[in-house]
Amino acid sequence: MLRTRLYLGLLPLLLLFIGAGLAAMRVCQDLASTVETKVLSSYRLMIGCYELRETATQLANTLQFAQSSLNNLTPRTRSDYEAHRARFQKELMAQSALCAGTPRSQPLAAAGEAFDQLRSIGDDLFTHGPDASLNRYQQTEAALFTTLRSLEALAESDHQELKNEASRITGLARTSNRVVLVALVIGIGLSLLISALLARHLLKPIRALTTSARALGEGNLEQDVPVTSRDELGELALTFNTMAAKLRAYREATTAKVLRIQRTMEATLTSTPDPLFLVDHNGKPEVRNPAAETLFPNGLPQILSLRICHVLTSRAHYLPTGYDHVITIPHEREERHYLPRILSIGDTLTGHGGAALILQDVTKFRLLDDAKNNLVGTVSHELKTPLTSLRMAVYLLLEKHVGPLNPSQIDLLETARDDADRLLRILNDLLDLSRLESGASALNFRNIAPADLLAEMAREMKTIADAAQQTISIQLAPHLPQLHVDPDRLRHVFINLLANASKYSPPSTTITLYADRADQGYLRCGVRDQGPGIPSESIPHVFEKFYRVPSETRKGAGIGLTIAREIVIAHGGTISCQSSPGHGSDFYFLLPTVATGETPTPFPTTS
Repeated sequence: MLRTRLYLGLLPLLLLFIGAGLAAMRVCQDLASTVETKVLSSYRLMIGCYELRETATQLANTLQFAQSSLNNLTPRTRSDYEAHRARFQKELMAQSALCAGTPRSQPLAAAGEAFDQLRSIGDDLFTHGPDASLNRYQQTEAALFTTLRSLEALAESDHQELKNEASRITGLARTSNRVVLVALVIGIGLSLLISALLARHLLKPIRALTTSARALGEGNLEQDVPVTSRDELGELALTFNTMAAKLRAYREATTAKVLRIQRTMEATLTSTPDPLFLVDHNGKPEVRNPAAETLFPNGLPQILSLRICHVLTSRAHYLPTGYDHVITIPHEREERHYLPRILSIGDTLTGHGGAALILQDVTKFRLLDDAKNNLVGTVSHELKTPLTSLRMAVYLLLEKHVGPLNPSQIDLLETARDDADRLLRILNDLLDLSRLESGASALNFRNIAPADLLAEMAREMKTIADAAQQTISIQLAPHLPQLHVDPDRLRHVFINLLANASKYSPPSTTITLYADRADQGYLRCGVRDQGPGIPSESIPHVFEKFYRVPSETRKGAGIGLTIAREIVIAHGGTISCQSSPGHGSDFYFLLPTVATGETPTPFPTTS
């Protein structure tokens, strides 16, 4: 294992450090023992030697004083002599005990013999009496000189021994310095050697791993890391090789998947009957299917190029739903109608941007819709003439121009009149709806203030609301811009929404007619009531033609909201509804304003 190798590589260095430490401890211990034993002992002996000299000198002085006293020897002089003699002998015996068997014992014995001569003179003096002769005085001085000289030799011996011990300590210190220096040099060399070996052992596989990782980053997944050991580095190399193998397998699987997806896309594009284009961020076509190549062999027409540029700039989908956005293209001696749908595509990861253009062929639907509208318009027009004659006859009968009528006849005629009027209104609504859907009904746009428009609608519906015991409230946001609409056509939208709100709201309730700002340069207008509400499953269908809420029992044809939707769409807006059972309904639509003088972005024309 790598950890074991590191430990074994550092073990010699550790042992060297331990050995050097033990040697240093041994030297320090020896030095401490030498200082404690030799130096202190020598110091004590030197102090004792000085005491011997002092005692011998004092003893000699006592003898000289006694000799000069003649017959006046006092007991104090004798006691002083005996005290000095005892003190000298005690110290001499102590040092003899300490120096037994050492070179110092010889000079100490000589000092003892010299002191014996001085002591014999003193003993003779105090035994036979004082002798003031010159001979006795010279003997005393000679004995004292011999004693002091012996003690000087002893002190010189002690001093020489201290010098020898100092020399030994200095040599020991030098030897210790050499040993420590050699150990330090060996440790540094061993550290460098171990570091070089460990670096070579560790860096070689790491360099190989780095090279393989760099190659892997450059896309070369074939280069493996050589496994040279079974330690952690070997396990790392095995793991890296396993990862590279998995990446190779993943790349192969991904490549196969990409090829399969590419073939699938090509087959899908080829089999798609509608023309399809893929353009880059500059609007240049990159991919097109065979239907697109057949329809536009020389490139896209200008109207489609402009719409694609708008989508690329705004990054918003262009998804029209009305036939007013259909483009007609001559193809194979006939005209084909296509509804362009442009999708903004982009990838934040790769930075790719572009658009997809799909031309949905709505030729058959356009023809069917035209036929349906023509049929509805024709049938409504053909029914309107006899219905008008029938209504005129009923009105003439009710005016009693042809004779009197009994009450039963009057009731029947009034019922017929009301049904004829309702049928005429339905036929008129169908004709209006047919004209709106076919685009035959032109709009007269002009600018109008939202406050004026809502006030006019509330004034026109006041009579109906008062009859139903209801109140119409107007709510306007401050500083609203003007609307660019056809007020006459928009009147039908407001009247239809207000009439429905009055029809389905109970008495003593408030109908709110409001206008407020919306996003993207639009104004939100709506009617909010306090009626029973609409079930959530019916809200998506309320603007469909002839749709009636299943639980509704009030009369109606179900085309009023459809006409309102077509009028709002013709104005470039959208209409919607928010409602929940028991909480009333809010029918609102968005209309473009003229606040900025620009054409606002159209909302999706969905209900």
